[in-house]
Amino acid sequence: MSLGTADRDDVLALAAAASAADAATALSEDAVLRLTSGDDVRHVLRRDGDVLAGYAQLAPAGGGFEGELLVDPAHRRRGHGAALAARVEELAAGRPVRLWSHGDTDGARALAGRRGWRRVRELLRLERPAEGLADLPVPDLPAGVGVRPFVPGADDEAWVALNAAAFATHPEQGRWTVADLRARLAEPWFDPALLLLSHEGPDLTGFCWMKAEAGQGELYVLGVAPGRAGAGLGRALLVRGLRAVAPSVRAVDLYVDGDNVPAVRLYHRLGFERAAVDVQYAWPGDDAGHDAGHGAGA
Repeated sequence: MSLGTADRDDVLALAAAASAADAATALSEDAVLRLTSGDDVRHVLRRDGDVLAGYAQLAPAGGGFEGELLVDPAHRRRGHGAALAARVEELAAGRPVRLWSHGDTDGARALAGRRGWRRVRELLRLERPAEGLADLPVPDLPAGVGVRPFVPGADDEAWVALNAAAFATHPEQGRWTVADLRARLAEPWFDPALLLLSHEGPDLTGFCWMKAEAGQGELYVLGVAPGRAGAGLGRALLVRGLRAVAPSVRAVDLYVDGDNVPAVRLYHRLGFERAAVDVQYAWPGDDAGHDAGHGAGA
C-alpha cells in the first residue's frame, strides 16, 4: 500500500537525516518510488512518541521480499532497529528476505550479527571529479554501429527489451517494465540527450544513461546486448556519456556490484575511486539464487 502524505514526508525526513549521518543515500530510488506506488509494498513505521524513529520497507521479490531498514540517527541504540527487524521477520513468515544497509554502518553490522542475518551482497559507489571528463579520448565504435539519443515514446519498448536482455541475471535492473521506465522518464532530472543508444540499423545494441541533478552527475545505467560484451562497446558508450554530462556537473558517481570485476576495472581505468559501500543482508532461509536498486554494468 502507499503511504499517506504525512507519513511519506516523515520517512523522507528520516532518510535525509540518516543520509547526512552515514554519508550515504539512506533510501534507494526504488524505495522512494515505492512510497507512493505499489499495493503489494509493506511499510513498517516505528515511532517514539510523535517522532518517526525508524522505518522498514518490504516489496515482493523472487518468492520472498527485498527492502530497506533505517533508524533515525537521534534514536539509534535504543532498540528501534531490533524491533523493526523482528517485525520484518514476522511479516516474512518464513520466506526469504534481503534488506539493504546503506553506508555499511557499524550499527547495521552489529544488528545483523545479533539477529543472524547474513551479509550477501556489496554495492560499491565509485566517484570522480568532472574535471577532465570532457577531454577523454573518444573510442571508435564497432563497424556498422551508430549512436543517437533516446526518443521517449518511440524507444520505450525496445529499450526495456534490451535492458532485460543485458541485465538478465541482475536482481533489480533486469526486472524493469515499461511502467518502471516511464516513471523515470517523468522525473524532473530526465534528459533524453543523456540517454545514448547504440544501434545497428533499427536494432538497439547498447545504452549509456547519465543523470545530472543539482550539480551531481551519475552513471545511471550502462548496458550492452548479450554477445557485445568485451568488444569495447560499453567503454565507447560510457566515454560519450561522461563527456555529455561533464559541462553541467562537478562530479560523477555510479553504483556497481562489488563482484562485477570487469566493470569495476573499467571504471577505475576512467578515474573512478571507491567512495562508499552499501551492503545487503539476508535473513536465514535465503540462498544465493534469491533475487534481491539500482546498479551499473558493462
